Amino acid sequence: MNVSRFSSADGSLPADGSLSPTAQATLLLTSYFSRASSESAKPLTNAEWGRFALWLKEKSTTPADLLVTDPKALLQGWHDARISAERIIELLNRGHSLALAMEKWQRAGLWVVTRSDPEYPKRLKQRLKTDSPPVLFGCGNKALLNTGGLAVIGSRNAIESDLAFTDQVGAKAAAEGIAIVSGGARGVDETAMLGALKQGGVVIGVMADSLLKAATSSKWRKGLMDDHAVLVSPFYPEAGFSAGNAMARNKYIYCLADSSLVIHSGKKGGTLNGAEENLKKAWVPLWVKQTTDKDAANADLVAKGGRWLEADTEAFKISELMCNEGGRANQMKEQMGDLFSMPAQPELFAETESGPEIEPEHKKEVVESETESVVNENQANIVVNSEQTAESDAAPSGPIDFYQLFTSELQRLAAKPVTVEELIESTQLNKSQLTEWLKRAVDDEQVKKLNRPVRYQVKNKK
Repeated sequence: MNVSRFSSADGSLPADGSLSPTAQATLLLTSYFSRASSESAKPLTNAEWGRFALWLKEKSTTPADLLVTDPKALLQGWHDARISAERIIELLNRGHSLALAMEKWQRAGLWVVTRSDPEYPKRLKQRLKTDSPPVLFGCGNKALLNTGGLAVIGSRNAIESDLAFTDQVGAKAAAEGIAIVSGGARGVDETAMLGALKQGGVVIGVMADSLLKAATSSKWRKGLMDDHAVLVSPFYPEAGFSAGNAMARNKYIYCLADSSLVIHSGKKGGTLNGAEENLKKAWVPLWVKQTTDKDAANADLVAKGGRWLEADTEAFKISELMCNEGGRANQMKEQMGDLFSMPAQPELFAETESGPEIEPEHKKEVVESETESVVNENQANIVVNSEQTAESDAAPSGPIDFYQLFTSELQRLAAKPVTVEELIESTQLNKSQLTEWLKRAVDDEQVKKLNRPVRYQVKNKK
């Protein structure tokens, strides 16, 4: 299990291919180093890693400790129906496979960032908490991961007029200095990204497969060499196409951006599912292009909460779609009505991981920031304490969490038992969004559901 030759100061892959102990342990426990079918132990999923990292935190142990101490002794007291101690030990014993894989990937120009690294995208951690991938493989300009931008989404089989428009969107974004975030797939994704690169713009590609091939592909080469592009993937860099991975990566495209534009959506498939998930979770505004394709589901997305893009495609500016005073807040205000008559609330769970807000003591073991996000997510039903409230009289500088605004307002609206219909009237939310958030609030134990008839009441009220 000796991988000690990897020994950099942070978790990213420096020129000599070295990795920090924290990054080593994270990779060993969560990543594939060969085709999935040839791996005898299945790496931990995001949720499994979250549970295990929380347990390590509670024991004042770090993932890196598993590499220098007998893991069997450290794992005394660990009990999980899906994650046996034997599975963890088997994963940790893949040091040789890790070393060989890293040498191969580094020769192709790939690097690695883990959730405890300062370069890891802050938007992913803020929006997805412990559902953000523990490891990102990538190539290109790592600094672009925290720039935000416009997510451009669409199907592989968009009609020619929609693809021509997509190319214009890429060019417009480049001219306005706004990054394009997309999936690198044939069709809309690739067209938007290449449209931006041709005009000297910046692109962030979230690949569902074949990152290793993409790193050396001629289509991306100039952008990568000019530091105008970054390609990342949470999946094994040599993985072939998988519908499951393609669906799973959609949320990362939205969560790396500040706003989104759907060019063309089919009646089923990844574009539709990803857009619906974004509307449900309210990560970023969802704009929708009008299309002449009668088989498209664009109108369906608008009916569910998206907004039509300006019909005059020559007149609009990309900056008008972005997350600023005229962007996300205005769109969400139309959907949420009275909730926005209240002052902006501080985020319940401020970013405590690596980033500008952390104390200068960030030189502590980097796993502090990794496991802290797990603690924040698993304690998601704690109430903001008085110190947090006092510190944040000003509006939060990070992305607004509209679910948290909703639960804050529930303290007033559901002080006494209230029906769904009454909540719809007072919040102006559509019923599907309201019921989704009410279910989540019940799961978070912020409200209780009463029956006969069905009503909701905040838990701290009698």
